[in-house]
Amino acid sequence: MSRALALADRVLAGEVRAAARLMRALDDELPGAREALARLHGHSGKALLLGITGNPGAGKSTLTDQLIRHYRAEDKRVAVVAIDPSSPFSGGAILGDRIRMQAHAGDPGVFIRSLATRGVLGGLTASTRDVITVFDAMGFDVVIVETVGVGQDEVDVANTVHTSVVVTVPGLGDGVQAIKAGLLEIADIFVVNKADHPDAKRAERHLHMLLDLEGRERRGWAVPIVPTVAPRGEGVAALADHIAAHGAFLRDAEEGRRRARARHRAALLDRIYAMLRHEAGEVIARSGGLDPLLDALERREVEPYGAAVRILEAMGLRADLD
Repeated sequence: MSRALALADRVLAGEVRAAARLMRALDDELPGAREALARLHGHSGKALLLGITGNPGAGKSTLTDQLIRHYRAEDKRVAVVAIDPSSPFSGGAILGDRIRMQAHAGDPGVFIRSLATRGVLGGLTASTRDVITVFDAMGFDVVIVETVGVGQDEVDVANTVHTSVVVTVPGLGDGVQAIKAGLLEIADIFVVNKADHPDAKRAERHLHMLLDLEGRERRGWAVPIVPTVAPRGEGVAALADHIAAHGAFLRDAEEGRRRARARHRAALLDRIYAMLRHEAGEVIARSGGLDPLLDALERREVEPYGAAVRILEAMGLRADLD
């Protein structure tokens, strides 16, 4: 048996260190990581996948912390994939979410993994789905994906999880911003956090108005709005009830099958794009790097599209300019 398959078997046995090692290998795209992940794939598909997204400063991490407490009280094992912004210079991440959830550090029923975005758009990292598969195969009951909080660039979470919870707070401006961010369209549940704020009721009314304009009924599901005060845990039980109700709806409705297919499609396309990026990088490295093409661009001997075509053709791919 290869080392990769042996590592996968250790993950299936519930070894936390083996899981952490595999997640690091997947994030760094190390040899053998894909073989191990393939072994785990057939053991996944059982966990509740929950996305927590929304504007920066909305209290997503605090709400996630309270959801962990709620599910642990029900004796459910909870994993968190916390996406943190990475430095555009060093590529490293602050990993603030893991720091904020230190209260669960000693709980064997909780596993928190922070991932740096590494410049990836969409609010998720390239390895997010892989890490989710690892958690799922390990037998975690709930996997929470908390996105980076960059507004319009984090709608990809909807094609990654079962239920998308969009967190907002009073005082962020009019609801048109929510439409611009695309968050109105992906929300299965809206949370108005900091519901003790004087403008909280106004924010709820505004969301109701926007949902009525957009069409609150989405393929049989009416999007609820849940007020919470996350630091005190207020509204968290009601939120968990709505999450459970949405899960039941997806199990019984055609929408659940449609979304499952959309998740598989997104995962497949992500992998295709990643493989193409990797192969392009190999071709560029073998041809001496990008400098020759950059020099040609500066001399106006080739334009960007034509330069890209050269790389694709070197990869053995057909690239038509028309």
